[in-house]
Amino acid sequence: MNSEGKIRLAILALILANVIWGAAFPIYKWTLDIIPPFTFSFLRFFLGAFILLPFVWNRLNIEKQDILRLIFLSFVSVTVLIPLLLVGLTLTPSINAPIIVSSGPIFLIVASILFLKEKVRPKILLGTVISLAGVLLIILRPIIEAGFSGGILGNLFIFLATLCSVIQAILLKKLTVKNDPLAITFWMFVIGSLPLIPAVLWESQNFNFGLLNTQGIIGLSYGVILASAFAHFLLAYGIKYIKASEVGIFTYVDPIATVVIAVPLLSEVITPVYLVASFLVFAGIFVAEGRIHYHPFQKLRA
Repeated sequence: MNSEGKIRLAILALILANVIWGAAFPIYKWTLDIIPPFTFSFLRFFLGAFILLPFVWNRLNIEKQDILRLIFLSFVSVTVLIPLLLVGLTLTPSINAPIIVSSGPIFLIVASILFLKEKVRPKILLGTVISLAGVLLIILRPIIEAGFSGGILGNLFIFLATLCSVIQAILLKKLTVKNDPLAITFWMFVIGSLPLIPAVLWESQNFNFGLLNTQGIIGLSYGVILASAFAHFLLAYGIKYIKASEVGIFTYVDPIATVVIAVPLLSEVITPVYLVASFLVFAGIFVAEGRIHYHPFQKLRA
């Protein structure tokens, strides 16, 4: 496949990964009624590694100089990011999560300039600042709608998870240069899930698998097969051919997938504050996309 074809496939991979992750927010919140967050995190990635193993068995080698970087990536992406996200979802409506995650491009652009020496046009920053205003509105939404009695802790946890995702994108970009994306994904799942075991044992005092019903099985299956094994491979593949500073653009599909699932599944309500914040985020993305050297769907049509 020529380079143009690889770029098109990478764009499709990133779009599909973000659709899966967007739908995952309400599905995870629904599942967390049954399975506690650290147990869910561990099962999602440890079982996901077993699913990937047959496909990567013959290419598990990692360049020696990348091993420490892989360990750090695994810790940030699995051990820290996912529990922050899941605990955050237990404390806030799931429709908040993709809007907060949309702040990723702001920090990704800055990180790409600092660490990857990528050149980004100044006007792109204008769009990301507009988006940030919307994200801050979402984070403060509980206070705006319920006064100081409304907690923002869940939103802050999701925001911290977003910062971890920026580090993840930067490290993945570096690691996929000389290593197989699927091998990176496999080792990331294994290495990142192991430090979660003490927290899983602690949660086992109040949870046992005898409590696992159809709701828990559906949510766990979605998390293990689609959101972990499949979507993370799509991310690793896509970021190999797309600039790290532009990967965050694809998160604009997340809120659409989230709302489509969250409203009927969880009966979550779209409030005026949410609409205003979402408008700011999308307006910022529109401004930024209009000044990036390609728009994802335009590139696919080319």
